[in-house]
Amino acid sequence: MKKNIIWFIALILLIEVVPSHSQWSGSKANDKSSEEDFFPQKMTPINIIDTPTANFISRKHFELNLRVYHMGGMLGGLTVGLTSRLMIGIGYGGQNIIGQGPVKWNQSPGVNIRYQIRPEYYQFPSICIGFDSQGYGTFYPQLNRYQIKSKGAYLVLSKNYALWADFGIHGGINYSGENSKVDKDINFFCGAHLMLDPELTILWEYDFATNDNDQKSLGSGKGYMNAAVRWNMPSRLVLEFSVKNLLGNIKTIEGERIPSSNRELKIIYYENL
Repeated sequence: MKKNIIWFIALILLIEVVPSHSQWSGSKANDKSSEEDFFPQKMTPINIIDTPTANFISRKHFELNLRVYHMGGMLGGLTVGLTSRLMIGIGYGGQNIIGQGPVKWNQSPGVNIRYQIRPEYYQFPSICIGFDSQGYGTFYPQLNRYQIKSKGAYLVLSKNYALWADFGIHGGINYSGENSKVDKDINFFCGAHLMLDPELTILWEYDFATNDNDQKSLGSGKGYMNAAVRWNMPSRLVLEFSVKNLLGNIKTIEGERIPSSNRELKIIYYENL
């Protein structure tokens, strides 16, 4: 636990100190809402894979996304940029939507809201606060949680750099109300994206899962590490393939067979209102 906190503090210091280049998530980003500029090839990700960033969709634009995961699971979502500093979204899905057996719908839709406290500007990162009730993977009613807990209330910082390629690092802190009677610790997360060219982006994230590591939790104490490749197609469409839980942070609880590492496909579409 102490080692995780030290690494998290080091990440925040790196975000604050290293010189940078403001892009879509910075003050210039909020002014660029024209039809011509609104393409995935010119955007930094608003979410890495499961974790949020402090980046934003342009005002009066929206994102539709659909992810396909293990056991025939599907999760759809809609996120809308209401203003230059306020973004809201909703998602819903379930398991066995594809394949055999009765469909098992999630207990309730997930909602998210994000507000930008400070835009990115020169050496300063963008800072956002938000709330997200959408967890990921299978929902276990008897445990009252998703395989990957929702972020709940969170604060996140993002910094984008102009190196040999567009590069961004992100870090945050969150408190999830999901199954909080079992493990209610404050949690930390971090991640990065690297846009190798306008069409190809590599994504990485790590959830310390300090709120999912006690004896009755699903996590075994290693944290959740995910990686993905994103193809920004020459349109408003994005395809993302991710490999999740690379560290195998899982154990069997109450006789439930919990998937270890798994693969997901995500389709994202951007449009203006």
